[in-house]
Amino acid sequence: QVQLVESGGGLVQPGGSLRLSCAASASIFSMYTMGWYRQVPGKERELVAIFGSGGRTNYADDVKGRFTISKVNAVNTVYLQMSSLKPEDTAVYYCNARMVTGGKLADYWGQGTQVTVSS
Repeated sequence: QVQLVESGGGLVQPGGSLRLSCAASASIFSMYTMGWYRQVPGKERELVAIFGSGGRTNYADDVKGRFTISKVNAVNTVYLQMSSLKPEDTAVYYCNARMVTGGKLADYWGQGTQVTVSS
């Protein structure tokens, strides 16, 4: 079982920046993938940014050039630096860790952190 705790959400004006953090209770070095997703009411959860199985990063098209995912293995934490924020970035942001357990992939989610972009 992996516990994920997000922090760093809040209210920010358009054009502003926020950094989200996701602290994991297990070594993130061993994770198959780790990433950030977001969800707004009435819509499906969508991928924002991810460290893939080979360590490469992938981003949703609408955040490329504005968001950066990073991690520090020593403290088992993944970050999402968000810049040039837009009102449409408003959502609950979730951290996800996927790991291989008993030959199967298992997904773990944090509780989510609200990001609101508004003037």
